[in-house]
Amino acid sequence: MKKLNTLDATMLVMGSMIGSGIFLVSAEVGRQLTSPIAWIMTWVLTSFVTITGAYAYGKLSTVFPKTGGQYIYLKESYNPMIGFLFGWTTFLVIQTGTIAAVAVAFAKYTGILLPDLINDVPLVGNYITSQQILAAILIATLTFVNLRGISFASLVQNVFTITKIGAIIILIIIGVYVGISNGWVHFDHFFKETQTYNASTSSFENISIWQFGSLFGVAMIGPLFSSSAWNNVTFASADFEDPKKTIAKGLVYGAALVCLLYILTNIAYLGILPLAGDPNGASPYLRGIMFASQDRLGSAALQAVLGTIGATVMAILIMISTFGCNNGIILAGGRLFQAMANDRLFFQKAAETNKNGVPANSLFIQGIWAIALCFSGSYGTLLDFTVFAILIFYFLTVASVFKTKIMGTQLPMTQKIIFSIYLICLLFLAGNLLWVKTISSTIGLIIVLVGIPFYYVMKKNQRI
Repeated sequence: MKKLNTLDATMLVMGSMIGSGIFLVSAEVGRQLTSPIAWIMTWVLTSFVTITGAYAYGKLSTVFPKTGGQYIYLKESYNPMIGFLFGWTTFLVIQTGTIAAVAVAFAKYTGILLPDLINDVPLVGNYITSQQILAAILIATLTFVNLRGISFASLVQNVFTITKIGAIIILIIIGVYVGISNGWVHFDHFFKETQTYNASTSSFENISIWQFGSLFGVAMIGPLFSSSAWNNVTFASADFEDPKKTIAKGLVYGAALVCLLYILTNIAYLGILPLAGDPNGASPYLRGIMFASQDRLGSAALQAVLGTIGATVMAILIMISTFGCNNGIILAGGRLFQAMANDRLFFQKAAETNKNGVPANSLFIQGIWAIALCFSGSYGTLLDFTVFAILIFYFLTVASVFKTKIMGTQLPMTQKIIFSIYLICLLFLAGNLLWVKTISSTIGLIIVLVGIPFYYVMKKNQRI
């Protein structure tokens, strides 16, 4: 079976990261922080967190170049239960919930092209919609693609990743051209005092320095999740040639390139549209970045430049983006659950591979649960619950690079400082979430802890 190279690893990282988020979440960030400098800094700090995390995972991949990636890192750095709790949460909501959410995003943007055929009008009772059906078909199709073997799935991944990177670059070029043509007029108030928009009163409010810190932490959640899924490549480590080098390079190259594209994309948005706007504005320009219709900022930007055809073009670009994104997430997730099954901490059938060397049953199980979440109507809520949990696992994973027994040597002082800053940032984000979104964060923690009794059930089965 052909092994994948550094380019494939980089494409998998980039393809898994770039979904629909970069075209949507900046609008919400703009409502939370109305100053352009604060708005763009959420993406800059997100880039630091993302690239630093990817670098740390790259270091761990050189020590544990095995299928399962982060699951293996946590199991070996702490104990099998911590690894299981990560896998448990990932299967229950993180991986499968993301697959469902991205598939529904694909279906929603397909609806822009085929509004009479693909929409959110219930077909059966008040539940099943054509959007959900298309999302399920997409998951089933990409699961089948991945059953063909890692080489074919990687080829699909590379083609779609290159296509959507090209599309984002075109958007950046358009934004920079418009910005230069307008003398970068929207940057005139780049350092203006930050306010926040109160949706309940439909008004802008001044905020204190303490409120700013809290709002900044909340505002980073969208950018962080638009920049997530880079760790998925570690799940499939055994499918890469010389994984000790390939995975580490792919993680850093892919994460850094995507973060650069994201920052440039936001600069492009600000070149086309003002950050501030009127929620009742008659045009995308008057609504501005913060009040883009349904937060579809990418569509609003292109519509402002190209007219109505812009929304159609962006819908096609996001369909391409979400298709490639889901292929990468599905590809990687199956390997994680295979690794858990090999340890007898998941369904035993998930450890089996087909004639193409693919963990077919693992992919089937993942696909079935992801499709169920599509029809549950609750995947968005489930993802919100897991924000806190994901930060915990990021923290634990990166903290393990400080362990000499894991890395073999002491970290250089520069790396100690950088990783320490990273961990402090994660503590701030997690603590702020627990304060601001107490209920969802607590439920996220409960989802993790509920896995403990299941771990002991699995351990009991290991002895049978």
